[in-house]
Amino acid sequence: MRIVLRRFRVAGPAAFLAALLGLLLLLAPAPASAASGLDAATAALKQGRVYVDPAMTGQFSQAQADALTSKIKGMDKPVLVAVLPASSAVPMDSAIRDLRTKVGIVGVYALWQGNQFAVRADSAAMSANTVRNYGQAAFDSHRGDINGTLTDFVSNAGPKVKGHAAGSSGFSAAAIVIPLVILALLGVGVFLLVRRARRRRAERQAAELAQLRTVVDEDITAFGEELDRLDFSPGAPGADDAQRADYTHALDSYETAKRTMDAARRPEDVKAVTEALEAGRFSLATLAARREGRPLPDRRPPCFFDPRHGPSVQDSDWAPAGGAPRSVPVCAADAQRLATGLDPAIRTVDTDQGPQPYWNAGPAYGPWAGGYFGGHGSGLLPGLLVGTMLGSVFSGGDAWASSGSGHHGGYDGGQSYEGGDFTGGDFDARDFGGGDFGGGGDFGGGGDFGGGDF
Repeated sequence: MRIVLRRFRVAGPAAFLAALLGLLLLLAPAPASAASGLDAATAALKQGRVYVDPAMTGQFSQAQADALTSKIKGMDKPVLVAVLPASSAVPMDSAIRDLRTKVGIVGVYALWQGNQFAVRADSAAMSANTVRNYGQAAFDSHRGDINGTLTDFVSNAGPKVKGHAAGSSGFSAAAIVIPLVILALLGVGVFLLVRRARRRRAERQAAELAQLRTVVDEDITAFGEELDRLDFSPGAPGADDAQRADYTHALDSYETAKRTMDAARRPEDVKAVTEALEAGRFSLATLAARREGRPLPDRRPPCFFDPRHGPSVQDSDWAPAGGAPRSVPVCAADAQRLATGLDPAIRTVDTDQGPQPYWNAGPAYGPWAGGYFGGHGSGLLPGLLVGTMLGSVFSGGDAWASSGSGHHGGYDGGQSYEGGDFTGGDFDARDFGGGDFGGGGDFGGGGDFGGGDF
């Protein structure tokens, strides 16, 4: 009995202390490292840190995440990276979109979820095509290796990202410590340089607009002649409401093109003119089909060789001089020429080197081509023009074919942002594009947020 009592007296306080310690552990807050999910990722990314979920540290360690964070900070670019476990509740396309919404920073986003890899970018930071290509290359080079894939992607895509890291001024430390006296002395010189640069830019735009005006006036005149030759009277007995609507739309497009060209002040303004001409010619093609009792034509891009030929009827293989073959939209006449081994009827324009195909006439023709072809898929123009002089204009993501008159990504309210700016949830998902890469390495469709190029 004494032995039992002694054991009770010794074990009693120990049990009480153990119970008390367990209670304290239950009441104590969980360590920060236990946090996981989109909320924890959001908090980390807002602080400029790469986030790795605790459940994924066995595949991507915190040390690797810290090294990647240092690399991104050294670049001073808005690149945001998160590693999360697979989730059936939140699929990849929703997860990365939700991450962009919660973080609210304009930039390039990379998300590894389970064994999938996704990249997206606001168009103000990087084009959808560019970020997709870098993501595909990184994933293909390091199958299943999270650290290798993310490091490859950041190393190659990071320097191409526009803008600076959120909260960064974009100036180097050396620039900040320059004595104010020297800055004041340089102020006048900087002002003069900026003014001269603006004057030169205005002169260049005026010269490009004059160059375009000649070509666009020819396009408008050619369309007007088509309308004059059209044997159609809205009041004729055989005319119906659909035919009259097509005819009216063609006339309205003609007037819109003339009025817009008269008001043009910058080369970018020409895009709206050729958009109107393209729409007008399609209306004439629809009108002709109705009158002849044929099926209505599909909305196709104009003939690549000369948009004045009207809407294309098929795609044909063709290669420019010294360039790689590609499939281009062609009219019936040019399709027949190509099929018989003849050269197509190519639109040429005057240059300092003499008449040249429009795609070799320089970047001034970017908005002209963007109006004709830009509305038929954001990836159309780069593929058509690769290897040509004009193709360099669109290599950064089809700049002239995007909506709006400027070169930057568009957001609600008409504001202009760059990488690193904060928009919160107020962003257009159509301007947030990229690609998904699955565990097998196949390229995923990327989802569609509202019909945009995603």
